Amino acid sequence: MTTSRSSRVRRFAALGSALALLAGVACAMLLNTTVASAASGGTGTGYLHTSGNKIVDSTGATVRLTGLNWFGMETDNHTFHGLWAGKPVTWTQQIDHMASLGFNTIRVPYTGDSLRSGAAATSINTDTNPDLIGLSPLQILDKVVTYAGQKGMRIILDRHRPSSAGQTALWYTSSVSEASEISDWQLLAQRYAGNTTVIGADLFNEPHAEGTEPQGTGACWGCGDTTKDWRLAAQRIGNAVLAANSNWLIFVEGVSCDGGGGTPNIWDSIPDDPMGCDWWGGNLAQALNNPVQLNVANRLVYSPHEYGVSVNPPDGQPWFKDATFPNNLPAVWDHFWGYIFKQNIAPIMVGEFGSTLQDPRDTKWMTALMAYMGTGVNGMSFTFWSWNPDSGDTGGIVGDDWNTVNQAKMNIIGSYLIPPVGGGTGSTPTGGGTIGDTPTGSPSRTTSPTSSPTRTTSPTSSPTTSPTTSPTTSPTAGGGGGCTGVYTITNSWPGGFQADLKVTNEGTSAANPWTVTWTFPSGVTLNSGWNGTFSVSGTNWTVNAPTWATSLAAGATIDIGFTANGSSSTPSGLKLNGATCS
Repeated sequence: MTTSRSSRVRRFAALGSALALLAGVACAMLLNTTVASAASGGTGTGYLHTSGNKIVDSTGATVRLTGLNWFGMETDNHTFHGLWAGKPVTWTQQIDHMASLGFNTIRVPYTGDSLRSGAAATSINTDTNPDLIGLSPLQILDKVVTYAGQKGMRIILDRHRPSSAGQTALWYTSSVSEASEISDWQLLAQRYAGNTTVIGADLFNEPHAEGTEPQGTGACWGCGDTTKDWRLAAQRIGNAVLAANSNWLIFVEGVSCDGGGGTPNIWDSIPDDPMGCDWWGGNLAQALNNPVQLNVANRLVYSPHEYGVSVNPPDGQPWFKDATFPNNLPAVWDHFWGYIFKQNIAPIMVGEFGSTLQDPRDTKWMTALMAYMGTGVNGMSFTFWSWNPDSGDTGGIVGDDWNTVNQAKMNIIGSYLIPPVGGGTGSTPTGGGTIGDTPTGSPSRTTSPTSSPTRTTSPTSSPTTSPTTSPTTSPTAGGGGGCTGVYTITNSWPGGFQADLKVTNEGTSAANPWTVTWTFPSGVTLNSGWNGTFSVSGTNWTVNAPTWATSLAAGATIDIGFTANGSSSTPSGLKLNGATCS
């Protein structure tokens, strides 16, 4: 996802729709269920390891990870998104909420930038999270790990980007080397050594093809080129992690396309394999003949990604257009990654899957996927994308208030969740604490993010980071007196911008419920907003109080954030409950 928080197109090869043949060739492989015993709910005891296609705990009991992604530490905020939310939402309340819904694992995307000395965690509401004031990103992560462990949850760390600048096809860049990634992983592995809440490393997020074959410059699987072969890199990085902490699981994602690191050339006269490409990180078809080999046995978990139409409208992938959809989907999944589980090669944890569910096909897709992954403790593990509502192409489990549950999504996945029980060993981090441990200055209270999720490629130009502030102050507002407003453009990019609007009730009584209105120039349209219910009619914008914060007390400030399409613009005619702030 880009810094705009808008929905963007995830790249994949345009392969055509000749997939009907797959509907009748679903593999007749049986799921292996031969394990010693099953954990009685929760995430087991001690460190986890693998046994065939199962994840098992220190007693040999089978564990199924049924979690979600909580992103933000991979962005310029350098910490979890949603820490800007207002009451009653705090960082601990959000973890409580996840656990109460039945999620037993949190996958935490991060970038090496967030581990550096001097990295500052931003966009934290210090009224709701005063215990995070002055903490570094790593220290906030420590607190989340400790508290999640007390809830009986597990943590998987995910190297989501080489830097906070954005997602890349390869696991390294000209400025962020593979050696740097290994160093970051070893720091984390040593930091959380002995803490069984943190169970493993998702080595790199969504390696994928780039360019067109035969000149592809992106990630391949089994091509043998050490600069592009993700399978070989996963072995190098995974073994380095295990050298620092041999107890961790190593999660390895797939690539996007077969071949040498590019997408198929659809303009030549050579027929392309209709099953040659999948979602970024989703293609593990070549792992059968080119498996990842680690120095420590029983540590490898393959972790594909799978998405619906909303991530790449209008049709997602070719198989969404097949006449036999959704009955064709099990054969697709068998081909790309399901065979690994069905042949008892290794466990599968679907590290990301999600959708807005706005397209009816996505409801069918997600329902079929959950059934395919299986029920009970013997099913495949997964971490849903995402907890966050600010994932533009999928939305989240919770809405923009970071509290209201999307029941349509929970109706599909809820019965497959295995709630956390008890707790892990939540010991204080030891070692690996030399980068980023010095507390930074107290973050200012702000509720708008400065960057956002992960999984896409545009816009390509770098957003501006220097805010431009246009204060507007004036008397009169709906609270029986005056109001003041401060408007800040916090981020911009070609074709869009992100802004923050603080409105203070300077009156003598509460504005209850409060409503803020303003006018933008023609051509500015809403992308997403938070801390209020947004509506737009032409050039007129209205934000009504959310159900969880209807009253704006005298002297209190509401902090509204949004992203918009169009040229960066300053609002005019700002009003609080009909009274002008000029």
